[in-house]
Amino acid sequence: MDASPTFQNIPEDKQRRVLREARREFAEGGFLGASMNRLAARLGIAKGSIFKYFGNKEGLFSRVFDQAVDRFSATLRRGRDETVGRPLAERLESLLVVGTDFVREHPDIYRIYLKMLAGGDFPLRESLLGRVRKLSAKFLTPIIDEAKQAGELPQRLNTALAVFVLDAVLDRFVQAQAQPFMDTGLGQTLSDPKQCRQAAKHLAAMLAGGFHIG
Repeated sequence: MDASPTFQNIPEDKQRRVLREARREFAEGGFLGASMNRLAARLGIAKGSIFKYFGNKEGLFSRVFDQAVDRFSATLRRGRDETVGRPLAERLESLLVVGTDFVREHPDIYRIYLKMLAGGDFPLRESLLGRVRKLSAKFLTPIIDEAKQAGELPQRLNTALAVFVLDAVLDRFVQAQAQPFMDTGLGQTLSDPKQCRQAAKHLAAMLAGGFHIG
């Protein structure tokens, strides 16, 4: 969703601060628990200004979500484009690492995502989460197809199923590091990037080899 011309006309540093504090508010309270009064006080502006900028609370969240998707898309694009022509295992390793790096660098965005997964108090929750899954598939599908064309994967491999597996594993890999209760003995944490890279390398090799089975 595009913000109003009023928001677009304020200085860019103020725009960034408004969206940064809004992310923090939604990350801490979810959608229903987020307080526009608290956000306005934190920003030092009138609550009415927030509504002038975004129309309503749903409009603000939509703008926050759109920005998050844009940033995640740029991250996936970098992981894909920097490894064009390399073996499949290296490409998958790159995606696992950049995905984890993104969560480490943008913790509030990931907290919002986890809250959306866990509950239904967000507007258009199913539609918005569907966008994330489609975005992931958009970047994963060419990687599988290119590996098939290069002879790394069998032509009979169902690309859609392979993408489904990769998307699920990438999501779970990051969750295991961000939420200790999701780690089933890997010993992964966001605070240990080196260990993350080692695990990503092994996991990527397993995935690349596993697609030859069946």
